[in-house]
Amino acid sequence: MIHITDDQIKALDRIPRLTLINSITGFKPANLVGTADGKGNTNLAVISSVVHLGSDPALVAFIMRPMVTERHTMENILETGVFTLNHIHAEIAQRAHFTSADFPREASEFDKCKLSPFYLPDFHAPFVAESKIRIGLTLAEKFDIAINKTVMVIGQVSHILMEGSYLRGDMGINLIEAGTICISGLDSYHPVTEGESFPYARPENTPDF
Repeated sequence: MIHITDDQIKALDRIPRLTLINSITGFKPANLVGTADGKGNTNLAVISSVVHLGSDPALVAFIMRPMVTERHTMENILETGVFTLNHIHAEIAQRAHFTSADFPREASEFDKCKLSPFYLPDFHAPFVAESKIRIGLTLAEKFDIAINKTVMVIGQVSHILMEGSYLRGDMGINLIEAGTICISGLDSYHPVTEGESFPYARPENTPDF
């Protein structure tokens, strides 16, 4: 058995520590967050920290890194109050990955990574045309996390767009059919295969394992 202690984690160099801690949480959702500033200059960034917070109201959150340098995504969200989340699939994974490069403010990741923005009327944030499942969100709250200076950005779902008939009869989304992939660590992208579904968990229908 491998046992890594807190002291050993702290003793690691920065990149090995990043790699380890980004891997231990397992597979994570792969999304592109799309924003634009008040003048319409677009920004696109890959993120893997998206989490569902609740369905009434419909809330989704992600974590923004510390604001110790320019964070174009966060600045745009604060300026305009809207952003988009766009599922990554295998055909755009490489282009999506390189949106994380440190491009200058005047350079749009849409242009640099050959991805296409498109808009809904009266919604300022750009969606990714090549994505098959897209979410438009309005900023609901943000929380500054004191321990490491990150920011939790909470958005209320305003729009859900799908490029195919991915809705199941129960209103769940067939992510396998949509080709949505996931991320492990810092830079690995993985296809997802059909999983197993179980009935709603209640004491009376718990199997005799």
